[in-house]
Amino acid sequence: MERLYRDHYDVVLRYLLRRVDPSTAEDITTETFLVAWRRLDSLPAREAGWLCGIARRVLANQRRTDGRQKALVERSATGSPPVPPGPEDIVLADLELSAALRGLSETDREALLLAAWDRFEPAEAAAVLGCSRTAYAVRLHRARRRLAIALASRSTGDDAVGPTTPVTHIVGGVQ
Repeated sequence: MERLYRDHYDVVLRYLLRRVDPSTAEDITTETFLVAWRRLDSLPAREAGWLCGIARRVLANQRRTDGRQKALVERSATGSPPVPPGPEDIVLADLELSAALRGLSETDREALLLAAWDRFEPAEAAAVLGCSRTAYAVRLHRARRRLAIALASRSTGDDAVGPTTPVTHIVGGVQ
């Protein structure tokens, strides 16, 4: 382990210095060698690449942790926890979604439901519809846009929505 540390410390540190500040790079380099020490039994011949891969994953974990902590601080700064939707809100959203789906063509509905309800991958959904993966992707994109327009028009009460109506949100659950 001492040889590994001596031979590759600078390589790992330089790798991290290109990505983060010096203090963070030193901390993550130390953590990288701790992880490597626990995994010495899987030490490959190309040690530097293996160590930089560990460093990349340690850095990614650190960034995720920092993001979660920042989000927690932001949520706690508001003073009160977010209020979950009540049953009536969920039922209303389901009714609006059902009505919007009924207003779409059968082709649009099928493309959306294969993705959202059946959770088919694009290649699988394309096979179901008997088209290419690219054709399915285009159909799904257009169906999502039409559904978003239909939902937006229902929420504003505007039944005559033209093609220039901006889509400002992606419909949750339909991806």
